[in-house]
Amino acid sequence: MSLTPELLLHAYSVGVFPMAEHRLDSDVFWVDPKWRGIIPLDGFHISRSLAKRMRRNDYRVSINHDFTGVVDGCADRFETWINAEIRAQYLELHARGHAHSLEIRDRHGSLIGGVYGVVLGSAFFGESMFSRRTDASKIALAYLVDHLNSAGFSLFDTQFLTPHLASLGALEISRAAYHYRLKAALKRRACFGTPPIPQAQEVIQRITQMSYRL
Repeated sequence: MSLTPELLLHAYSVGVFPMAEHRLDSDVFWVDPKWRGIIPLDGFHISRSLAKRMRRNDYRVSINHDFTGVVDGCADRFETWINAEIRAQYLELHARGHAHSLEIRDRHGSLIGGVYGVVLGSAFFGESMFSRRTDASKIALAYLVDHLNSAGFSLFDTQFLTPHLASLGALEISRAAYHYRLKAALKRRACFGTPPIPQAQEVIQRITQMSYRL
């Protein structure tokens, strides 16, 4: 099946997403999990150890500065579902303003972590993330959650639930519950944008305060 940006956006709007068996497999299949992973935007968990690492400020955060680098970082593993066609189409989605990345660099400027995904309405569909240093992907997610809240998003889809995501507050909901939330999110508009990056303490404080409201 040949992917196009239009087909991808339609797929997300009805709750499915593409995958390949591995990087060398040219075939792409569609996935609509029975149980869907999401990160509640008011329920992200920053542990004491993560907060301590964030306060070190020995990293730099940016948005949409290196989308290609983040996608390639996510694909740089033994097993990956990102084949050449998926890579090319997401780069095109980014060029059209529908896909975004958040990057984490060390003090020397090397890319050490990041996350990327697709935006429709007030939904952010997280596609993948990677980490080359301890907690780099967790830091990326913390900044992303803070950014999504500030920008008016209402749904953060992670596709599946992993132990890594569960430790940060992610949970599973049924397919029916996900489609209900997706329908509501598509009716609202949010602008991902490229705002100034806040200080770590601001991010920690806002996320912690929001979690206390639960």
